[in-house]
Amino acid sequence: MNNQNNNTDKPNLSFWQIWNMCFGFLGIQFGFALQNGNVSRIFQTLGAQVDDIPILWVAAPLTGLIVQPIIGYWSDKTWGRFGRRRPFFFIGAVLTTLSLFIMPHSPTLWIAAGMLWIMDASINVTMEPFRALVGDNLPEKQRATGYGLQSFFIGIGAVLASALPWMMTNWFDVSNTAAPGQIPESVKYSFYWGGVVLLVAVLWTVARTKEYSPKQLAAFEKQSAQPTTSKVVDINFNKGAIIFVVLGLATLALVMGLSLEKELYLLAGGLLAFGIVQWIAAALKSANKTQGGFYQVVQDVFTMPEAMKQLAWVQFFSWFTLFAMWIYTTAAVTSFHYGSSDATSKAFNDGADWVGILFAAYNGFAAIAAMCIPFLVKKMGLKGAHCFNLLLGALGLASFMFIQDPKMLLIPMIGVGFAWASILSLPYAMLSNALPSNKMGVYMGIFNFFIVIPQLLAASVLGLILRHVFSNQPIYALLIGAASFVIAAVAVMRVKNSH
Repeated sequence: MNNQNNNTDKPNLSFWQIWNMCFGFLGIQFGFALQNGNVSRIFQTLGAQVDDIPILWVAAPLTGLIVQPIIGYWSDKTWGRFGRRRPFFFIGAVLTTLSLFIMPHSPTLWIAAGMLWIMDASINVTMEPFRALVGDNLPEKQRATGYGLQSFFIGIGAVLASALPWMMTNWFDVSNTAAPGQIPESVKYSFYWGGVVLLVAVLWTVARTKEYSPKQLAAFEKQSAQPTTSKVVDINFNKGAIIFVVLGLATLALVMGLSLEKELYLLAGGLLAFGIVQWIAAALKSANKTQGGFYQVVQDVFTMPEAMKQLAWVQFFSWFTLFAMWIYTTAAVTSFHYGSSDATSKAFNDGADWVGILFAAYNGFAAIAAMCIPFLVKKMGLKGAHCFNLLLGALGLASFMFIQDPKMLLIPMIGVGFAWASILSLPYAMLSNALPSNKMGVYMGIFNFFIVIPQLLAASVLGLILRHVFSNQPIYALLIGAASFVIAAVAVMRVKNSH
């Protein structure tokens, strides 16, 4: 029997019910970690230069920016025989599995970039409703446990997936080198296994988890202090549209007129796109067509709960760092610690394999951190614990500049692992109790903006900074990331209304 929660009529779930509900994240992270640890390697193998990597990676965050609010809105409005969130789990898992099978067979660089777009869209279709499901199914006092268990599965899945290419080579004697322009067999087999694990894990959650209907959730909210509606605010979309379109056109003119780096077109395009979105919203508002999904999502962006606004800067600087780490660690370690940028050389591929181990290590430490963080929260509070973990991550990344022996790089992964586990859980613990259940999905999708926008900015400016300030040495991208983690740590202490 489930215990009854004292604050609402939503019952507590048993540990194994929460376990089953979160188990699918093991598979999702398998696909995500294989993508993060190997796509830059695939790009370089197919001919990409180091300073081209950020713009090729832009597909991943841009896809999340578009897909997550849409999927969140649709899943909020969905209810049928198979539930509310679970149909999206299933569809996304099938598409991601197919993408993992196809990606390592990309014959050209641009096909690989296109496959990254498809793969990331598919992962987002599955991932976004998982965050909302915790808010749907768990009472307030169990949500930190739910997000913490998701972090645990993220850590375990990423450890195994990140280490797969290394294990294929060192345990099963699968080659980690190939002819120029060919993806090594160790990477191909890793992607195949990743696809299978992802599908099985997500299907486990689909089969073993039940969901509350919208009527049940509405009944629970009537007996709780949780907000049921968003505040109504009259937004002047035309004013915002003019500001962002002018900024976008000015940026575009500067880039074209001064022949600046092509990555800055992305920044100009982002400003223009946000202006155009507001113009469309203004037109819909004038025509009194405000019930559609597009207008509702845009309106929700401007009327998000105060907690989301307070956490925006924390997420921004945290994810700027993570994107820098994911796309530059391979180039940094192979060039700085292994002395090779030649994707066909043994030194480069040994270094790339070791990066897989480092990524596995920080995710393993994140799994351990997920069990330690609740104790840190008790001692330091949510803000203090998150600040402490972010500073550990900053120290870890900065130390890459001063450690010469690649094997010793395992030590800074402890700090990175604690930061990663914290980023995946504590901001959501701060946020979830402020969200109404009838908009849990869309607000979780909008919260993803603060993850995506810094990644798009990193894709726009990191290559530019490395070329003109740091002589195109990718190790400095990790130092920039360390500084960004410090800023995030300062920002979290300024968040109000969180313990």
